[in-house]
Amino acid sequence: MENHAIIESFSEFKDEKNIDRVTLMAFIEESFRNQLKKKFGTDENFDIIVNPDKGDLEIWRNRIIVADGEVEDENMEIQLHEALKIEPDFEVGEEVSEEVKLIDLGRRFVLAFRQNLVSRIQEHDSGELFKRYKDMEGEIIAGEVHHVRHREIIIYDDEQNELILPKSEMIPDKDFFRKGDTVRAVVSRVDFKGTKPVVILSRTDGRFLEKLFEQEIPEVFDGLIVVKAVERVPGEKAKVAVESYDDRIDPVGACVGMKGSRIHGIVRELRNENIDVINFTANTQLFIQRALSPAKITSLTINEEDKRVDVFLKPDQVSLAIGRGGHNIRLAGRLTGYEIDVYRDDEEEEDVELTEFGDVIEGWVIEEFKAIGCDTAKSVLRLSVEDLVNRTDLEQETVEEVMAVLRQEFED
Repeated sequence: MENHAIIESFSEFKDEKNIDRVTLMAFIEESFRNQLKKKFGTDENFDIIVNPDKGDLEIWRNRIIVADGEVEDENMEIQLHEALKIEPDFEVGEEVSEEVKLIDLGRRFVLAFRQNLVSRIQEHDSGELFKRYKDMEGEIIAGEVHHVRHREIIIYDDEQNELILPKSEMIPDKDFFRKGDTVRAVVSRVDFKGTKPVVILSRTDGRFLEKLFEQEIPEVFDGLIVVKAVERVPGEKAKVAVESYDDRIDPVGACVGMKGSRIHGIVRELRNENIDVINFTANTQLFIQRALSPAKITSLTINEEDKRVDVFLKPDQVSLAIGRGGHNIRLAGRLTGYEIDVYRDDEEEEDVELTEFGDVIEGWVIEEFKAIGCDTAKSVLRLSVEDLVNRTDLEQETVEEVMAVLRQEFED
């Protein structure tokens, strides 16, 4: 067996695997040295020259010449009479370099080397695949359905890497795929099954919707509009809070588009999922009001310590706030970070708009109350003086005077 016989498949390795020439050469030498260490106990006295493009492999063993009969280590030393066969003028103490043929190393050595090399390349491929997709977590990828199983779908990417879309990560009762279909999903995570990396995709992850906004809406892609938060009930309803870094751009309008033209593609990708796009704000009261859209709130009371909110609405707005299956109120709570309790405002018809008190309460004071969601007299009276002082820029004396005026209205 000549040396080139063992490495005739090196070029195939290079072509079939995503591995560069320098790395392949390093793996070949590493695998050879591993086997030399197992056979001889050391590889320090061997020089290995590898040329995978030409299919050349040279192995040279360096040994010290000793007198005949005085060899203690056949791997490190050579008798004088044997050295003279290589070069007739050698002397004791000199170093001899002799080329080693694979046939001299034995068939078992060759087979073990090939196995070691294949294992090393597979390990390299697994590491490259893990690194590539670990860096892509949260990004959208498109692939072709290769096989449909009961609990998962096997998808191949452009390089024929195997990706998995579990049934639990598909839109319930709406995602159906066949072999050959193109599927878009977000890279959810990369796990290890033994030594093999497993790439898990998802179409229910909130990041999938966020990245769809980035792909479909130019202002989001350019960073002029930022998606601040996303909450979903996959296939049913979603709420997306967006914020514009350009005062000239209406973030909600830009995302939805004329007659819903921009968001239509996203809705279609998510199997007609109902998407509410709301304008993000740091004002907690206002953000909660927007999150509960399309319902219109009469008033609300926030308990910061317990992270709870009592929301009061007109009777015809309660069902809108809760939504079908409770999706609207549940998503609003997750979006804002508060537990929301809805109450019917049965006394609403007896209430009075704050603007009706414009003759006795200054306009800027009324605006302060309206800024925290208090548009009516009773919405103000439900709160304590301390709460109102903390939430507005009004002095305690001013708040007390306003509340006295409002109470008088109902006492009369």
